[in-house]
Amino acid sequence: MKKMVTLDLLHRVAVRVAVVPFVLAASQAVYAQNPSTTITVYPSVNRRPIDPRIYGVAYGTAATLAELNSPLNRLGGNNLSRYNWKQNADNRASDYYFESIGGASASPGERGDTFVADTRAANVGAEPMLTIPMIGYVATLGPNRSKTASFLVSRYGAQQSTDYWWRDAGNGVLSNGSLITNNNPLDANVVADSTFQQDWVRHLVGRWGSAANGGVKYYLYDNEHGLWHATHRDVKPTGPKMEEIRDKIIEYGTKIRAVDSRAILVGPEEWGWSGYLYSGYDQQYGNKNGWGYLPDRSSHAGWDYLPWLLDQLKRHQDATGERLLDIFTVHYYPQGGEFGGGTDTAMQLRRNRSTRSLWDPNYKDETWINSQVKLVPRLRQWVDAYYPGTKIGVTEYNWGAESHINGATAQADVLGIFGREGLDIANRWTTPNPTTPTFKAMKMYRNYDGNRGSFGETSVSTVVANPDNVSSFSAVRSSDGALTVMVISKYLSGNTPATIQLSNFNAAAKAQVYQLTSANAITRLADATVTAKTITATLPSQSITLFVVPANPTFNTSASATPNPVSRNTATAIRLNVKDTGGVLTDAIVNMEIYNAAGQKVNQQVTSGQSFGTNQTRTYTYGWTPTVAGNYTVKIGVFNGTWGAMYHWNNGAAVITVQ
Repeated sequence: MKKMVTLDLLHRVAVRVAVVPFVLAASQAVYAQNPSTTITVYPSVNRRPIDPRIYGVAYGTAATLAELNSPLNRLGGNNLSRYNWKQNADNRASDYYFESIGGASASPGERGDTFVADTRAANVGAEPMLTIPMIGYVATLGPNRSKTASFLVSRYGAQQSTDYWWRDAGNGVLSNGSLITNNNPLDANVVADSTFQQDWVRHLVGRWGSAANGGVKYYLYDNEHGLWHATHRDVKPTGPKMEEIRDKIIEYGTKIRAVDSRAILVGPEEWGWSGYLYSGYDQQYGNKNGWGYLPDRSSHAGWDYLPWLLDQLKRHQDATGERLLDIFTVHYYPQGGEFGGGTDTAMQLRRNRSTRSLWDPNYKDETWINSQVKLVPRLRQWVDAYYPGTKIGVTEYNWGAESHINGATAQADVLGIFGREGLDIANRWTTPNPTTPTFKAMKMYRNYDGNRGSFGETSVSTVVANPDNVSSFSAVRSSDGALTVMVISKYLSGNTPATIQLSNFNAAAKAQVYQLTSANAITRLADATVTAKTITATLPSQSITLFVVPANPTFNTSASATPNPVSRNTATAIRLNVKDTGGVLTDAIVNMEIYNAAGQKVNQQVTSGQSFGTNQTRTYTYGWTPTVAGNYTVKIGVFNGTWGAMYHWNNGAAVITVQ
C-alpha cells in the first residue's frame, strides 16, 4: 500500500521532469524450444566479495527471517517518520487519512523493542534496522489512547474521501480537488526534536545494550525526505532544502553518536530518481512551476542533490573528525509499473529488461526517466568522488508480481546483480509471503536446501549472451570451495538448452542441482555430470536453477625433520604440513613414506579418518629411527578412505641425511 501511494505521487511530482514515449524492445519470440545458450564462468576473473547484507528484508518475522536466513530486517516506511516512542504511536500520513494511531501496548518504545526481539528470535544473526524520525513532529493520541487526525471533516469541511471506520477523518482534499492547508500541526502531532529521539536511542541501549555489545547497530535517518511535502503535508507543507537535510543529519547523527559511538548511521533514504538529483523543495517547485529553473539547485551552483550532500558530510568530517554517515542509501523502484502486480506479456518482458537499470551503462530507462540509471555503479561513483570509504545500499526496492514466477525471476536477477556489482546492503520492501515464488527465489540464495545452504561469498565473472533472456551469476563458496552458478531463464515459454562452461576450475564429477519453476517449489534434481569442465542442462521457461559444483580437493604439502642431519640409531621427528587448497575432503588418508637412495621404501606411516576444509592445514608428526647412513627422501600422499582415489602425491617433500 505504501508504494501504491508513492507511485501515484511519483506521477504527480516527477513525471514532468521528462515525458517521453516508452521505448519497447522487440517482442520475445515464442518457441517450443528456445535457441541454445552458453554460459561461461571464469572463477579467477573479476573476483569481488559479496556482502551477505544484500539479502535483507523489511518487517520480517522470526519465522520468515529464519527461513530466508536473512541478515537484515528494516523497520521503516512513511509512518515511521512520525513514530512517537514515548506514546508508542505513529501517524499514517497520506497512506491513511493522516491519522495518529496507537499501538496495542502503551509501553514506551514497545514497537521498536518487539521488532528487535522478533528479529533476534530468528536465531540466524539477523540485525534490526530502526528508523529515527527527523521531520520535527510525531504522533499524539487523544484521551484513552484514542485516534487523532490532521484533517477532521468537522473542522475543515467535506472532503473527497474519509475513513470508512471514522467518517470525521478526511484525506485533506476538498470536494473540488483543492488541498486543505492544516492550520495546526498539533491537531494530531506534537513537536519532537533531536533530544526527543536521542532519548529513544538511550532507551534502546538501556534495553538491548550498545551496538558493540549486542544492541541495535543500524539507525536510519528518517524516510524519503524528498516527499515529505506530499506524504506528510499536514506537518511539512514545504519540501526541505538541501541545507535542512544536511543540518538534520549532522544534528541527529551527533546525538546518536553521543549515546552509542559504534552505531552504524544510514541515510539519506531518498525515494527515487528525482530525489537523487533534486531536493524536496525543488521537486515541489518544479511540479508546480516547471522544471526549467529550480531555485534550490541554482543556489548551489547546479549541484545534483545527493552528491552535494555527500560532499557536505565529508567536509563536516574533515572539520570535526566525526563521521556521521556510514552507509549511503537510497530507495529504488522501476518506474514502468513493474512493481505492481501486472503480468501481461508486455509487462513481463518489461520487468525482465528493467533490472538492467541497476547496472547497465548502456541501458536507457524506458520510462519518464529516459536516461541511464546504472544505479549501483552510480552510487559507488558518487561515494568514491565525494565521500570515500562510505558503504552503499538500496534499503527499499521491489520488482512486483510477488505471487507470479515472473516476479520471482526478477527478484533472483536483482539479488544476483547486487552481489556482482558490489552493493553493500539491501532490503526488499517488504518480506514476501512465504507461499510465493518470490519468497522462494530469495531462499534460493540463502537456504536452498533447508539447511542454510547459500550462494558463495566471492562473486566471479559470468558471461551470458543476452541477460534479458537468460541471466547468470556465479560465486565461490568459502566454506567448501564449491562454485555456485545461478541461472535464470526469463523466457516466457519454451525450454532452453544450456551449456555451462567452467573455465579454470578443478570441478568434481557431479554437481548438485536445485530448481524453482512456476510449480512454485524448490526441487532438488538429479545431480548433473561435469564433463571436461562443462555442464549441459535444459532450462524450463521462467525458472531459477542453482548448480552447486564441488571443487576437487587439492593439496600443498611439505615436510621437515628435526634433527637433520641425524645420527644412525637416533630418533628424528618428521613434521608434515598438509594444506587443502581445493574442495572439502572427509575420511581421508594421509600417507608418509621414506625411501633410501636406491629407491627402496624403508618406512611408511599412515593416519586415516582425516577431514579437510577448504584452505585448512593439518600438521602431522612421525618419529623415525634410521639404522643405515645415507640420504633419504620423504614422500607424502593424500588418498580417500579406501585408497581408491589419490588426491595428492609429493615425490620429494624433504631429504633427511643420516650420518
